[in-house]
Amino acid sequence: MPYDRQKYLEAVKAQLETNIFYHSLALEACLAGIYDHLKLQRQIGEDEPGREDWLLAGLIHDIDYAGEFKDRHPLKTKETLAKYGLEISPGVLEIIQAHAPSRTGVQPQSKAQWAIFCADSLTGLITATALIYPTKKLAEVKLSSVVKRFLKEPKFAAGTRREDVKMCERPDDLNIPLEKFIEICLAAMQGVAPEIGL
Repeated sequence: MPYDRQKYLEAVKAQLETNIFYHSLALEACLAGIYDHLKLQRQIGEDEPGREDWLLAGLIHDIDYAGEFKDRHPLKTKETLAKYGLEISPGVLEIIQAHAPSRTGVQPQSKAQWAIFCADSLTGLITATALIYPTKKLAEVKLSSVVKRFLKEPKFAAGTRREDVKMCERPDDLNIPLEKFIEICLAAMQGVAPEIGL
């Protein structure tokens, strides 16, 4: 379903504190990168949600992680959007719910659902890597630096759900090697660095 990104963007910005807002923009970019990679590899089937749905899910996936709904995230996406006069399709909602299966009961199945599940916490590790550079700029972050911290420094960005991220390699789902997956997300976030304060 076509949607006006600006309206959803304004709702997310109004609803969320800055760092969660930046994370939302980062995840939107990552999902765009993953979609484009899979499309290039001819891995996007006709039954997959469209690119717009992937991006919208990434942008608004945490919109209820604030205010009265925070402790029930991500079960209150529709109610939070309704405050801004916005709606989403059932398909977008399912993608969002798949990023937190332990709370929603929606296990990732489609490539869109696996993409949001695997990329969600990776954005934090990439951000944390940028912040240890003197300039704190994503442009200077090298892939090898992120991969090293992901694989060899488990206490670095300890909140990163590394086992979830590694599921990107599952052959029947995304089937993207871990290093390639990190490369896609790093490049995607570098592409929106000014928008996410990095």
